[in-house]
Amino acid sequence: MTVHSTPAGSAFAERAHAEQTPPPAPDRDTAARFVWPRLRPTEWVGAGILAAVVAFILIVPLLPGSDPYGQDLSASFARPFTDWSHPLGTDMLGRDLASRLAVGGQISLGIVVFVVAINAFVGMVTGMIAGYAGGRLDNLLMGWADVQLAMPLILVLIALSAAFGPNVWVMILTLAATYWVGYARVARSTAMSLKGRDFVIAPRIQGASPQWIVSTHIAPHVGVQVLILASADIGGVLLLTSSFDYLGLGVQAPTPSWGLLISEGQKYVRDAPYLALMPGIAIFLVVIGVNLLSQRFTSERELSALRRRKKVRA
Repeated sequence: MTVHSTPAGSAFAERAHAEQTPPPAPDRDTAARFVWPRLRPTEWVGAGILAAVVAFILIVPLLPGSDPYGQDLSASFARPFTDWSHPLGTDMLGRDLASRLAVGGQISLGIVVFVVAINAFVGMVTGMIAGYAGGRLDNLLMGWADVQLAMPLILVLIALSAAFGPNVWVMILTLAATYWVGYARVARSTAMSLKGRDFVIAPRIQGASPQWIVSTHIAPHVGVQVLILASADIGGVLLLTSSFDYLGLGVQAPTPSWGLLISEGQKYVRDAPYLALMPGIAIFLVVIGVNLLSQRFTSERELSALRRRKKVRA
């Protein structure tokens, strides 16, 4: 007896065969592009600068004899590269400048990362709630954001420092309470553009809770935008916190920070200009490195590529 295959049967067989066939392995070029992203020369320069600064602030404190607080008045104002036990010289109290730069970098960059992370999280959550909920809650939250924008940051910090004393936690809390507005606006606009899409409306019709919809379908998209903004914001926050340290409103002596080291070194700028120059160079390197590397996310080329990928998926 001859068995004739129907079109439905052949289609089912082809589909079953396709499911059993493993996907083709990526070629070497695709794998290389995944492991080594195609960065432009300026972006490689930025990544190299940041890698060198991070290596310096992590390795120098681990070297033998590294002590950012040890004083030796007989070795005060040693010039850079004249004594290899103090390769970057010493300050007015004979403390090793390389050690103080490294520890100050850990403190300064740690504060910056903490402040940016707190503001990004608060702004992202606030913006998603306002954009998805809309109505009165949106008006209330964005109205509070407008009030925050109207508050002069430096005057608020000076007032709080006068009331509670200048310290690093007053500076961090002030920045955390006032610097989240930019992230909230980005998150709100993204959430508002997404809540009318089919992949958000469908689970809402099926009875999914707003918390689940926001965390599953909106937060991943908003998180990408917030991450891009945060990467470009690190340099500005570093300049801001260093300025507060320079004015005596942040990190307090004897704990080193880059802004405080500039403040201490400016008193001896005629006789020992390197005391203020070295931390200034460190701040400049981090800011320029972040700005160069963040072009990876903010350049028109990358945004155009992202739009093309979205169109292909659609």
